[in-house]
Amino acid sequence: MVKLIAVVLLPFIAFVGFMYMKQPDMVFFPLKELRDAPGNWGLDYENVNITSLDKTADLNGWFIPKHGASKTLLFFHGNAGNISHRGDSIRIFNDAGVNVLIIDYRGYGISTGTPSERGLYDDARSAWHYLTVIRGIPEKDIIIFGRSLGGVVATQLGSEVSAAGLIIESVFSSAKDVARKLMPYLSYLVYVRYSFDAAETIKQVRMPVLVLHSPADDIIPFSMGKRVFDSANEPKTFYEMRGDHNSGFIESQPEYQRELEKFIASLNVQ
Repeated sequence: MVKLIAVVLLPFIAFVGFMYMKQPDMVFFPLKELRDAPGNWGLDYENVNITSLDKTADLNGWFIPKHGASKTLLFFHGNAGNISHRGDSIRIFNDAGVNVLIIDYRGYGISTGTPSERGLYDDARSAWHYLTVIRGIPEKDIIIFGRSLGGVVATQLGSEVSAAGLIIESVFSSAKDVARKLMPYLSYLVYVRYSFDAAETIKQVRMPVLVLHSPADDIIPFSMGKRVFDSANEPKTFYEMRGDHNSGFIESQPEYQRELEKFIASLNVQ
C-alpha cells in the first residue's frame, strides 16, 4: 500500500512542482528587442529612464508629448512584447489629445530585472512617482490606462493613488479565473502563484472608470471584463468593443477613439 501511494503521489507532487515553477513562463512573454520608436511614427518623444522604487530594476520608457494637452496618460501594456509594439495605440491616444508615458516592466525591452506580480506593481508606482515627483505633474491631471495584464496593473495603481481617471481594456478578473478557463480541472489541483485580482482590487478605486471589452475577445472572456466593471464604484462607463483581444481597439475605430475622447473630456470638467 505504501509503495502504491508513493507511485501515485510522487509523480503528482513532481507535476505540481513543475507547474508551479513554469507559471512565470506561462504569464510573462517579454521581448528584448525594441523594433520601433515613436519617431518612426511621426511623434516627438523623450527617452525615459526610471529606477524602480524597490531599487531592483532600471525601467525604460517613452514620454510622448502632445502640444496643448492638459492630461497625461500613464500606459501599461499587456504581458507580451514591449513598448515598441504599441505604436497604433499610442497614436490613438496622441490623436485624442493627451501626453503619454509608456514604460516597459522589468525584464521587458531594455528594462532590467525579472518580471513578477509584486515587481510589476512596483514598476507602476515607480512610473507614477516619476510623473508626479520628477516631472511635477499634478495627480488630477494623470489618467491611468492598462490593457489586458496591464489593466490589472493599472487597477492596482488606481487603488493606491488619486488620479483623474482609470481606463482598463480587455482586462481579466483574476489569475485564478484565467487558470480555470485554461485548465478547468487542473486549476483546482495546481497552486496558482499569482493573484492579479482586478475584480477585487477595483473595489478600492475612487475615481471615474472606463472599462472596454469585446464579446469577440478570443483570449480574455467578455464575462471577465463585465465582472470587473460590475465590481467598480460609480462613476463608471462600459464600452463594448468589436474584434479580438489583440486588435479589437483597431477594429473598433473610430468609435473606440470617440469613446476615449468623451471619457477624457468628462475628466476635464470635473
